[in-house]
Amino acid sequence: MSVSYSVSGMSCGHCESAVSKEVSALPGVTGITVDAKTGLLTIDSDAPLEEAAVRAAVDEAGYELVGRA
Repeated sequence: MSVSYSVSGMSCGHCESAVSKEVSALPGVTGITVDAKTGLLTIDSDAPLEEAAVRAAVDEAGYELVGRA
């Protein structure tokens, strides 16, 4: 399954890497696409992820999860 979220505060490749690293550590994540230009985070996973867990991972990276895109 694939879910997209809006993330605020990203502006470069380093931002994309930081978010990707934290979110990819969540159990069940099979793939991630992060685009700083659009602020879009797309997560592929085996099963639905709790939004709170995704929010915590994005927060740990130093950015803010705005919500589903």
